Amino acid sequence: MFGRTTACAALCALLFAFLAVPAPRVIAYEPHVLRYSDGQDISSLNPFFASSGNIVALNELTGAEFIHFDARGNPIPELVTAIPTKANGGISADGRTITWHLRRGVRWSDGAPFDSSDVTYTVSMAKNEQNNLLVHDPWDRLIAAAAPDKYTVVFHLREPNAAFISDYFSTQTGAAILPRHILGPGTTINEAPYNALPVGIGPFRYAAYHRGENVIMEANPYYWRGRPKLDKIVYEIITDQNTQLAQLQTGELDLWDLINGRLAESARRLPGKNSATRLSNFISGIYFNVKHSQVADPIVRRALRLATNRQVVFDKIVLRNGTLTESVVPQITRDYLALPLTAFDPAQAARLLEGSGWRIGSDGIRHKHGVSLALDLGIPAAYAPSATLAAILQSDWRNVGVDVTIHTWAASQFFAPYSSGGILQTGRFDAALLSLPVGPVFANINGAYDCASSPPRGGNIARYCNPRVDALNERYLHSYDARVQNEAAAGFQRIIDEDVPAIVLYERAFLAVFDNRLSGYHPHSFSMWGDPLQLDI
Repeated sequence: MFGRTTACAALCALLFAFLAVPAPRVIAYEPHVLRYSDGQDISSLNPFFASSGNIVALNELTGAEFIHFDARGNPIPELVTAIPTKANGGISADGRTITWHLRRGVRWSDGAPFDSSDVTYTVSMAKNEQNNLLVHDPWDRLIAAAAPDKYTVVFHLREPNAAFISDYFSTQTGAAILPRHILGPGTTINEAPYNALPVGIGPFRYAAYHRGENVIMEANPYYWRGRPKLDKIVYEIITDQNTQLAQLQTGELDLWDLINGRLAESARRLPGKNSATRLSNFISGIYFNVKHSQVADPIVRRALRLATNRQVVFDKIVLRNGTLTESVVPQITRDYLALPLTAFDPAQAARLLEGSGWRIGSDGIRHKHGVSLALDLGIPAAYAPSATLAAILQSDWRNVGVDVTIHTWAASQFFAPYSSGGILQTGRFDAALLSLPVGPVFANINGAYDCASSPPRGGNIARYCNPRVDALNERYLHSYDARVQNEAAAGFQRIIDEDVPAIVLYERAFLAVFDNRLSGYHPHSFSMWGDPLQLDI
């Protein structure tokens, strides 16, 4: 009896021990709910203030825009009935008046009607100097917007602006039409609660924003084209690539976008996954703060470019996920200039520094007039390619006598707006590693390299200013003549290349790996989604 009892007890103990072992995590499949991540944090959900690149994808899902673009960069009417041209009377003979005809029967995602008063209100907000917009330039070019009736808006420009179709309320720029019935009549909105959960006119609408965790979007029942196939999209705020890979593998993520570095191939090899790659308008580079004394001299910046082995970076760190390029203007834009690549030549870098008075000291670091050539290199946290590249730069630049201190910042602080003390916007760096957008449709460099767009008035984090560049950029924008535009764009690209406000590393290709149950997902260079209405899982 004792033996049988003991055996039973042992068997029961074994059974309980087996049951106590945690089972592998099983993620319940939730039909019509897409969960995605792109490795970024949120700086703001209002595109006028957002400084992180994820706002483009989020705004494409939720925002109120005149225009979106097809895979070739051609404009497609969204909240307008036609693209203004001189032929259809939308552009005046002198190019200074643009007439937009709004689509009728459109409602905001809260059900309120949309009309021309929303557009004129948004223009008034954007022209209000008290607002800390990331990009002011397009609004400085606009004298005023008038509304002859509820479905017509007339823009009066100071000068012709050939890039108006992308500058004003397109899915590829940092702006969206705002709801006057929520924000008006006042136009100072820096601290408006709206910025944390905007109301738009996209196929989805914001339902919740949990800081540091996720943004939840739900199908917009009022969308003018009809209800999307998905019920919900959840943007997961995950800034660690290893976590993203693990969650893609377990099914916690259905889509991982903007993959870069060594985990790209691991993600591609996961069973049950597909992948898509598209060239982007994001230029990955080393961006200098040219107002800081150590890097104020273009000779120093040219030397550092010579001391940077971009081919190794492209081959070994980002695994050729993109294309090597020299121009700050992306290859996908109109009027891109194929400049020759600067070769890796540390010996010439040392000669340039020596010739400009930077002498090697006993500590192995260069000095000039009692100042050490020591740089603070800022990078966002939890992004492995940036950390790896920073370590390589620290070693390579040390070989030519430049001391580098790597300063790692939380992504939310690194990319934060000026009003929130963002590192890039307030200029607390000598050099910074990141990807910045230019274009993508036109080659104009407003908001990125023009004098007027230094923070807090824009995204020119390099604080670069060259009146010759500004003059050529103005010529580019003021002409509707393709030949004039091409010549002007070539001119300012050459000058910026000579001045080196940034060391261009490569033009990023965006790699997305996603569950093979996801359908209707067709991203391209001018859209993160293709047609969001067709997404389903």
